[in-house]
Amino acid sequence: MYQADYLKHFTEEVFLAIGCPAEEAALASNVLISADLRGVDSHGIARLAGYVRLYDNGRLNPAPEVKVVYETPSTAVVDGDRGLGLVVAPRAMEIAMEKADKVGSGWVSVRNSNHFGIAGYHAMLALEKDMIGWTMTNAAPLVAPTFSLDKLLGTNPVAVAVPALEEPAFVADFASTAVAYGKFEILQRKGLLAPLGWAQDAEGNPTTDSNAVKSGGGLLPLGSDREHGSHKGYGLGAIVDIFSGVLSGANFGPWVPPFATAGFMSANEGVGLGTGHFLGAMRVDGFRPADDFKKDMDKWIRAFRGARAVAGKQVIIPGDPEREMEALRSVEGIELLEPVVLSLDVLAKRFGIPFEINLSK
Repeated sequence: MYQADYLKHFTEEVFLAIGCPAEEAALASNVLISADLRGVDSHGIARLAGYVRLYDNGRLNPAPEVKVVYETPSTAVVDGDRGLGLVVAPRAMEIAMEKADKVGSGWVSVRNSNHFGIAGYHAMLALEKDMIGWTMTNAAPLVAPTFSLDKLLGTNPVAVAVPALEEPAFVADFASTAVAYGKFEILQRKGLLAPLGWAQDAEGNPTTDSNAVKSGGGLLPLGSDREHGSHKGYGLGAIVDIFSGVLSGANFGPWVPPFATAGFMSANEGVGLGTGHFLGAMRVDGFRPADDFKKDMDKWIRAFRGARAVAGKQVIIPGDPEREMEALRSVEGIELLEPVVLSLDVLAKRFGIPFEINLSK
């Protein structure tokens, strides 16, 4: 068990060691550890070694010049200069919010970036300004579209954050696949099988092998198969890819470069620049008075929470599990699996950063 502040400090020191400026190292570590706090272990500090491998392979610029390369009053294209997506995406959201503040909404498409952590973090930045936040990103091609044997799409997540008045915000953050690839990495670390419906093997058959993607198989879209609506998950992932990649001038489809943890994949010759994101912010008072809207959001949330549920269950609101986990882990700490701890120890020794290994049961 590790306290969040301890992990955040260690992560920041690692980012500083590869050349990130102090402000960006602090931001990147905050984004990364927020995933662990919210219970999204697949996108937290377990990915730190992967960012260092991106740096080692020359794919990550630790001190990027993030700049707007095209814009209108309500839109922009941002070039991330191969920077950490953990830094590039929040900056892009700041631009989206500045535009929304002036004209009601702001939409920013990003190219030449890298993996940006959990999509929800960036969407939630808009909540502080009574705005609705919207975030997407494309990712390495690990996903076989419906009926395909080829992997053409990433897990391509979407996050939307909506403010309420007295109730906690509505925060939907989900991949367009049955699960994110990080869930397979967790199963691999534990030596466990995957549930049916998560992946297919190289011949397109359903499989429980948690290493299936490494063996030529692919992740399945949300819905898993055609009879259960996989064409809808495929369509959602395609929308994210077009908005994030084709619209910005980033790589898209099978050309999106792999994140380091998916290093078993070799990147195809690119058609654009780096990984792409799409971020948006909408002023609530661009539609109606903000307090009126947030009062109605409270009613909406309470109606769903109060719905009759099957025995032993309760209807929850998107964002509830993550919020509850954050409250718990902020006090009790964050439990890391042994392979993650050992990967952090390797980084600690490489950069001469103190790190306490605690593998006690």
